[in-house]
Amino acid sequence: MLLPLITQTSPITKEEIASRADSARVAWRQFTEMLAADPGTALQALGRQAVHFGLKVLAALVIYLVGAWLIKRVKNALQRMFERKRTDRAMASFISSFVSIALTVLLIVVIVGTLGVNTTSLAALLAAGGMAIGMALSGTLQNFAGGLMIMAFKPFKAGDYIEALGYAGTVTEVTIVGTHLTTIDNRKVILPNGALSSGNVVNYSSFPLRRIDLVVGVEYGTDAAACKEKLLSIVREDPRLLDAATPGAADPLIAVKALSASSVDFLIRVWVRGSEYWTVYYSLNERIYTELPQAGIRFPFPQLDVHLRNRD
Repeated sequence: MLLPLITQTSPITKEEIASRADSARVAWRQFTEMLAADPGTALQALGRQAVHFGLKVLAALVIYLVGAWLIKRVKNALQRMFERKRTDRAMASFISSFVSIALTVLLIVVIVGTLGVNTTSLAALLAAGGMAIGMALSGTLQNFAGGLMIMAFKPFKAGDYIEALGYAGTVTEVTIVGTHLTTIDNRKVILPNGALSSGNVVNYSSFPLRRIDLVVGVEYGTDAAACKEKLLSIVREDPRLLDAATPGAADPLIAVKALSASSVDFLIRVWVRGSEYWTVYYSLNERIYTELPQAGIRFPFPQLDVHLRNRD
């Protein structure tokens, strides 16, 4: 179904290609005959054609320089407009890269037309080859479509901390085929937009507040009320922790979570601002490890009771 469509839309047939090849051979034979009969006239004609072609090359070079300058100006103008309107950096990067590629392709077509190549034939050739290239680059086209989906639904923006496809990091930019992340250990990760738009994305920056869940295991025989009181005092002494007075937060929760094989597990749930999550998380762990033993509350270790029986 595809091949007949390409044949119908293409302006060049096999007969035309053969005819042009024959015309080229005829022109070459005529030139050699003229060169043998009247070398001066033949060389003058060749010189005029060389000058004509040189002017075309010069015009193409000028068009390239002017076009490249205009493309750069357009990109700078878009960047200034995005900065003035405070457009999301991810969207600004996506639009800029898309416009730059489209203008570059247009510039190439104009340069080729200036050199005397039939642009209609070139467009038909690109359309025919584009289908094969599109099938070969189906993954790239999928990434491009995924980038459009990300720009439309905005599951994240530049500056957000996300986790997706097995990686976690801060979004720096979104291009037409990939999303760039910077991990906490300063690595650059590029995720394909196709898989990203259809996969699970965890955005840790969507809300200003986050909840910390800690599980603290203590040994069996520990006074539950005393342990809860000590954990609550540790929590209340940290001014960074929020309570129900902050919209979206709740009072700290201390409760017995589970009776494990070797420990009694206490659950701590507290609310903090998203920017302070990890700082508070590590600080609470350190204070719990330091202050619980000082209060006579010991941490457990795996235990195994072995009973020996004398069969005699």
